[in-house]
Amino acid sequence: MCGFIGYINGTNVIDHHQTIENMMNTIIHRGPDSGGIHSDDKVTLGFRRLSIIDLSDVANQPLYSADGNIVLVFNGEIFNFQALREDLIAKGHIFKTQSDSEVIIYGYVEYGVEFVKQLRGMFAFCIWDKKNDLQFIARDGFGIKPLYYSENTTDGTFIFGSEIKSFLPHPSFIKELNKNALRPYLTFQYSSMDETFFKGVFKLPPAHYMLIQNGKKKIVQYWDKKFHAKEAPLEKYVEDIRSTVRESVEAHQISDVKVGSFLSGGIDSSYITALLRPDKSFSVGFSDYEDMFNETNLAKDLSDTLNIQNERKYISADECFEALPKIQWHMDEPQSNPSSVPLYFLSELASKDVTVVLSGEGADEIFGGYSWYQNSGKMQQYEKIPFGIRKALRGIAEALPKNQYTNFLIKGGQSVEERFIGEAVVWDEEDALNVLKPDYKNGPSVKSITKRIYDEVPGDDDVTKMQYLDLNLWMPGDILLKADKMSMAHSIELRVPFLDKEVMELAKNIPSRYRVNDIDTKYVLRQAAHQELPEEWAKRPKLGFPVPIRHWLREEKYYNMVKEMFTTDFANKFFDTKQLVGYLDEHYEGKANRGRYIWTTYVFLVWYKQFFIDMK
Repeated sequence: MCGFIGYINGTNVIDHHQTIENMMNTIIHRGPDSGGIHSDDKVTLGFRRLSIIDLSDVANQPLYSADGNIVLVFNGEIFNFQALREDLIAKGHIFKTQSDSEVIIYGYVEYGVEFVKQLRGMFAFCIWDKKNDLQFIARDGFGIKPLYYSENTTDGTFIFGSEIKSFLPHPSFIKELNKNALRPYLTFQYSSMDETFFKGVFKLPPAHYMLIQNGKKKIVQYWDKKFHAKEAPLEKYVEDIRSTVRESVEAHQISDVKVGSFLSGGIDSSYITALLRPDKSFSVGFSDYEDMFNETNLAKDLSDTLNIQNERKYISADECFEALPKIQWHMDEPQSNPSSVPLYFLSELASKDVTVVLSGEGADEIFGGYSWYQNSGKMQQYEKIPFGIRKALRGIAEALPKNQYTNFLIKGGQSVEERFIGEAVVWDEEDALNVLKPDYKNGPSVKSITKRIYDEVPGDDDVTKMQYLDLNLWMPGDILLKADKMSMAHSIELRVPFLDKEVMELAKNIPSRYRVNDIDTKYVLRQAAHQELPEEWAKRPKLGFPVPIRHWLREEKYYNMVKEMFTTDFANKFFDTKQLVGYLDEHYEGKANRGRYIWTTYVFLVWYKQFFIDMK
């Protein structure tokens, strides 16, 4: 796991060596072991290395082809690199390292840009082809590894890299807030557009690559995650999952450094841990709220059953609030998923013993694990009524006061595209618009963001549509981004065996009734896990990563801390602060649960203070 930063030189005269050094220093946490620079009259590249495979200096980056014409900077791991290496050696290529990085160079030399389709792994990379004056930038199929780019510069410099903060030291980069990002953030809790919170800075979408040649840019999609069910007995898919996930875990544990696992009480991390059988697993909970927000006892029980040492930590509210500015600095953009906080401390805990950890991210999205995907029994019965009638009843319900009955009728009369915007829903969009100042109300609507994804799968069933939306919006925008940034904050590599090309190609074929049905969510995966886990673990419902934020915000100390932030001059720039304080008081006094409204807004203000007030 590493990090890189680079740029195509602009017209301003600058010291490229010093500039790239300054940019690299902002991401030294991604690669504390070594650094390297390439600079010529057209391109400047910087690399920070966290040594995982082939620990020798010869594997340091930037890495060059034998003739020196191809230069590579690469973040991630290629899990089929050994088979690719053998193929390339058979075709006459000579390797100087044992690393997975070098296969990208000679794969490109042999097959061109289409070689990216052969890669199985998590990656973001840049190839600089001097001879053809071509910049080839690519990102893995799920978006496990981040990759940003921008031309918001004073002289046409094109900047790209692993983290946005590394753009800031470039003297030509223009740091501006993207005013359109705040509106959808309040509802989604994460940055949901291709353009980030920094104006003119974009995310390269997962499963895409970019070609830059002769001043022209082209973005190409090279893989998709669309489901196409194939009928087969449930038992066949159960066995296929067992063999494919096991093989994926074996591939994901290849390393020349120590490997451990993150372990909660849920099925996903438990299944991965049971297959991996590391020396150590790692878990966190919350002090003072052990009964409500603690799965560490379950993790300890499973670790004991598997004869694995479990390392645990209890986190206090003081630690969480104190770490929040640093967490948001590492995230690059405001991200208010509460689980980012325990993940930060979990990564810190693991970093004391291992350099690589395996985790269970992705299983919910590809196998259908979220409760949103499963209708209640009452809703299933109601949906037997023709949609036209339900839609008419919805219209009546919308004109009545909101309660559990009208909400039921409204939901029952909506299409999935209308009612489901993804796993995270924080601010009601109308409430968000009411609290925002006029300059920040012009961002895209929530529905306009989800529509472009739903439009790709118009004929799929509702479960599949919801999964596809989460796979392409929630997962790369929230789940995977925080997994990368929080682990890299502590210089450890997080690997996700469920998010493997081979596992996804299998999951694409599984009919939705095997994924989600009346019995359970993630049904077929739970059946597969029975072989490796005790039955109570395989059947355990999803708990997520619960955090006692709503309780903290009813304590005077944290109420005052948030209130102080809500009443700053810069908060008034974005929000009707009287409304914000009203929500805070309402929550503090126990009149309503406004915890997520408050936290999402507070996180944005903490982030803004980090990047636009404290960092001049």
